[in-house]
Amino acid sequence: MASPFATQQRWLMSQAALAQYFRNETSEPGSGLLAERVGELVVRHDLASRNTAAAFVNEMLKYDILRHIACSQHKRRRPFEPSPSTLALLLQWLAIHLTTLDALDGGQRSAALSAQPALLGAIQPLIADGLLASREVRQPDKTFSLFTWVNDGGVVMDRLIARCRLEEGETETGIVEAGLGRVTTDVTSVSGLARRLNLSRTQLGRKLATAEAMGSIGWNGTRGRSPLWISDGFRREYHAAQAVKLAIIDAAFEACFEGAHGPGLSNAISA
Repeated sequence: MASPFATQQRWLMSQAALAQYFRNETSEPGSGLLAERVGELVVRHDLASRNTAAAFVNEMLKYDILRHIACSQHKRRRPFEPSPSTLALLLQWLAIHLTTLDALDGGQRSAALSAQPALLGAIQPLIADGLLASREVRQPDKTFSLFTWVNDGGVVMDRLIARCRLEEGETETGIVEAGLGRVTTDVTSVSGLARRLNLSRTQLGRKLATAEAMGSIGWNGTRGRSPLWISDGFRREYHAAQAVKLAIIDAAFEACFEGAHGPGLSNAISA
């Protein structure tokens, strides 16, 4: 389910479309969203062409991420809506981010959402507005940008960061202070990583080679046969992008809930 949204362009297109869908539902329940409207949104936000937007909608319909509204009468103008499984995963996505924010400042955001899940429709459009207006989100830095514009690039980055490992007794701060400036992952094979993510080995290898030339990743020994490391700079780019996203989500949540956030969040995210 995550794979179709693991590029910057598709992720932002989906956020814009979902925001308009929820706003339509607020003003006229059951109205859904038209493909032409998605095309207008995508062009207005300078995300892609109308043809790209139309192809994206058709792909989402094919995989049942979107579905036509059953009661729609017009064959040429058939509104669609997110499938129940899509909405369930969107709620889970938001809950994960709220849980992360709670861990930073001791807030109760995830519990508040759990008690009122229907407010997803109020929070998501505000998140989308923040994402689409953010220069940091729209124009990510260096290595992060390299991966965000390749198919499944976001999933690749998530997997690399999640698979960072530290030897017993080591800390990330200690490694950086020791002048290594990198952390080893448990990835040892490009083919194995591509296979697990259902990616083209050639395409993934090409992107990793570009990242290696930038000094963002490397191999502890023979390329492709030894543990892969990622640089401290790459990790900081990733962490900075997550911090921007979390701040946007927190602001959207705070606009819908009161008293469910904890103190000192801005300082925690900045740190």
